[in-house]
Amino acid sequence: MNLHITGHHVAVTDALRAYMTSKLDRVTRHFDHVIDVNVVMSVEKLRQKVEANVHLSGREIHAASEGENLYAAIDELADRLDRQVVRHKEKLKAQRDEGFERKRTDLN
Repeated sequence: MNLHITGHHVAVTDALRAYMTSKLDRVTRHFDHVIDVNVVMSVEKLRQKVEANVHLSGREIHAASEGENLYAAIDELADRLDRQVVRHKEKLKAQRDEGFERKRTDLN
């Protein structure tokens, strides 16, 4: 998995990078086929925002969140990405199972 973290009006420290990496481990634990992750952290006055684009095999997932601090925004972003990845994985499994059932009924 390639991870690109950039900051807009904020310096991406080693602590922020490590925290983001640890939160994205949860996403990769649910789905192994993560190709690329682009994260943009931005601060505009009191608005602290984190956006992520996750490139999976066959799909592009986007999530964004705002929080009172960057760590809270990263937590919320990880939750949103995790839900979307699990939903994508369930759809793939359902399609695979549907194809298997269709093949079994065609053989009978």
